[in-house]
Amino acid sequence: MSERRRPNPDELLARVRVDETRQAQGRLKIFFGAAPGVGKTYAMLEAARARRAEGVDVSVGVVETHGRAETEALLIGLEVLPRRELSYRGRRLAEFDLDGAIDRRPRLIVVDELAHTNAPGSRHEKRHSDVQELLARGVDVYTTLNVQHLESLNDVVAQITGVAVRETVPDAIFDEADEIELVDLPAEDLLRRLAEGRVYIPSEATRAADHFFREGNLIALRQLALRRAAERVDAQMLRYRASQAVSSTWPAAERLLVCVAPSPYAARLVRTTKRMATATHSEWIAVSVETLDSSKIAPADRDQLERALRLAEQLGGEAVTLVGTDPAEEIVAYARRRNVTRIVVGQPLGGANSGIFRRSLVERLIRSAGGIDVVVVSGVAAHPGGASTRPSTARADAAAYFLAVAATAAITVAARLMSPWLAPPNLIAVYLLIVALVALRGGRGPGVLASVLSVAAFDFFFVPPSLTFAVADSQYLVTFAVMLAVALVISDLTARLRAQIDLSRARERRTAALYAVSRASLGAESYELARLSARHIAEALDASVITFLPHSDGRLGVVRDPTSGFVPDERERAVAAWVHANGEPAGLGTSTLPAARALHLPLVTSRGVVGVLAVRPAGEIESFTTDQLHLLEAFASQIALAVERAKLAAEAQAAELLAQAEKTRSLILSSVSHDLRTPLTAISGAAETLELRGEHLDPEVRSELAHTIHASARRLTRFVSDLLDFTRLTSGKIVIRREPQAVEELVGAALDQLGSALGDVRVAVSIPDGLPMPEGDAALLTQVLVNLLENASVHAPSATSIEISVVRRDESLEVSVADRGPGVPRGDEERIFDEFYRRSEVAKHPGAGLGLAICRAIVEAHGGDIRARNREEGGCEVTIRLPLGPLKARKLAPPAVPTV
Repeated sequence: MSERRRPNPDELLARVRVDETRQAQGRLKIFFGAAPGVGKTYAMLEAARARRAEGVDVSVGVVETHGRAETEALLIGLEVLPRRELSYRGRRLAEFDLDGAIDRRPRLIVVDELAHTNAPGSRHEKRHSDVQELLARGVDVYTTLNVQHLESLNDVVAQITGVAVRETVPDAIFDEADEIELVDLPAEDLLRRLAEGRVYIPSEATRAADHFFREGNLIALRQLALRRAAERVDAQMLRYRASQAVSSTWPAAERLLVCVAPSPYAARLVRTTKRMATATHSEWIAVSVETLDSSKIAPADRDQLERALRLAEQLGGEAVTLVGTDPAEEIVAYARRRNVTRIVVGQPLGGANSGIFRRSLVERLIRSAGGIDVVVVSGVAAHPGGASTRPSTARADAAAYFLAVAATAAITVAARLMSPWLAPPNLIAVYLLIVALVALRGGRGPGVLASVLSVAAFDFFFVPPSLTFAVADSQYLVTFAVMLAVALVISDLTARLRAQIDLSRARERRTAALYAVSRASLGAESYELARLSARHIAEALDASVITFLPHSDGRLGVVRDPTSGFVPDERERAVAAWVHANGEPAGLGTSTLPAARALHLPLVTSRGVVGVLAVRPAGEIESFTTDQLHLLEAFASQIALAVERAKLAAEAQAAELLAQAEKTRSLILSSVSHDLRTPLTAISGAAETLELRGEHLDPEVRSELAHTIHASARRLTRFVSDLLDFTRLTSGKIVIRREPQAVEELVGAALDQLGSALGDVRVAVSIPDGLPMPEGDAALLTQVLVNLLENASVHAPSATSIEISVVRRDESLEVSVADRGPGVPRGDEERIFDEFYRRSEVAKHPGAGLGLAICRAIVEAHGGDIRARNREEGGCEVTIRLPLGPLKARKLAPPAVPTV
């Protein structure tokens, strides 16, 4: 029966949240195989038919039968959704219709070939994105996938088969699938199916057998598929053990853990474990424990420890550093969390140099391991986190011991003075307090010394007969024993607490630095992010940091914090260039270009290497510790993702601006082709009529033709003026001239400028006396009123009135222009201020659709806003709000296109 402990509340809460999120989504089942032809699609359709027989609403979104009759037969009776046809390079392509599937919304949909790349014009580039959208909408999905399409195995498959697979699926989709069904077929059976034409047509089958479908390739791919499926099952088991708080080991698969110590024999122990893992085809972990004595390890011994951990990583293992006071307890707890089946530990050879504590670790591991096997390798150090046995490093600081002696002497003098008023039990409490303070300040050794000295001083000065170690009452012997035991316990616990505090502070600084980098990456530009990250990493690791980011021409530029003293020379630049080109770490502490003063780490993303992080330690050390390397790798990953996100955001903004520019260009061309041609045609026709038949026409006809020419010319002039104003506004060539403006004068200037253009539409003006004057540009604000009045007159019925009213609202003036026209279509209250927005079906004289867009640009440049609403009594009211405070200098300019 499995041993269970109380579940971790945080883990339980996280699990509940994940389950709640998953319940709102559809379930994904992947039929997984080693190669095409193993029967994934057949098994998927059989499962779909079984679900349909259970009464589940099942539809087939897309299935590739490749002409296999037995597969096509399984489609009979299933609803097959029509595909969406797209045109690409002169060809008609039938793709999965995502929108049709969403509209149909079955309970379960079958979508074959998860790694498929959609044709251009589809909503998503990859089919797995289609599947994810269906899952987000609560639709269950059955799909198929071959092992060669997993992103993490892409290079491995290319190395085995010699074929580079371009269509890949992120491993996260595979790992997060609700169910994986492995469809397996031996290589010889698959080759027989290929020869029978049950995989490809005969011409393609022959070519496939000569290249991809070789027996060795199929065996290797089958092994990869089986192993990948086993890894996923193992991950599921670990999640279940964590959620159910199972503490005992389930030996379902071999997993080894080796205890690494600061010893010259550590490398031998690592290699031994590697050979054992290779023989059993199992995973393995190298573990070191940071304890109270870790700070006392000699630099040479620490280098041995770090080299052993790096060797473990180079040999394919996982290097982990734990923190705790009891190495045996930490190792066994970690082994149970990781479901380790065997712990490999070194047993030193007998003799005085082995040490009692080193032998006791092996014994404690064997005693507390429970169902985990402990393999003892003789002749190597066993202690994974203790201090060096060198006398120079085993001794504590002399000042701490002197503190123990001085503190005990001082408290004895004080207690001697207070003895007439304090009973012996109170004096004992004072001595225990001093023991705790000494242990907190100096550590375990000085604390033990203070404990012994306190008992001796209490006996010598306060126990009758005084000033002698003789004891008149034998009961004091029990008091001495208890006092010494309590003092030793307090000393040990205080020393442990101090060490834990120191370790926690170091971890907290590193975690805070990592969080600071993550927070700085939100919305920061690439170069600013690199500077901020360098500062946080330098503070966390006491190192100098610079970042190399590529310019647009491919050259690496240096980004450094101004306070950093690290200035790269030609050698460091050459190392950075190599790392950027090859995507591998180099420099200090590595086997590649080790003469460099800094460690250079590539900033790797899914799009390749986006930069290089160079870190130079403050002291003359030869390499970083494994824990520091892991932290640096985490920093590098965060910075790389942030740089990529910044680049993607810049590219998206540039693409959006480019699309907007293209849309504007198309609209301008469309508008020019219509709005220039129409008045020019009218002018040309009227002028030609006057030229050919002017003498024979009635005066009224000639007057009408002249009026047509004048009206068309005025319309053309207005259109060209709007177009020029819009061009100047968007090019940033207009600057506001700030002057106090009287609203009455602005309205009067606008009415004078329009003149007879308003026709028979009347204008009613309501402006209270004593209104304050806003600051602004008279010409631009007059232009706003002209455009609003002209727009109102175009849409207002004949013989109606346009109402202009001005009111004060807090620290702003509101100028409203209202008409009695048809109003604004519901939902278009904001769109009417977009460029080239027109409703020609209701306008007597359709324009270019630029007037209101110009109004919005000018008003917003003045720090105000503009809005439109439909009036209850009919018509539209446009209101502009102008601030009354000082206007800040502002230039009308379009958003800049970022350089990517």
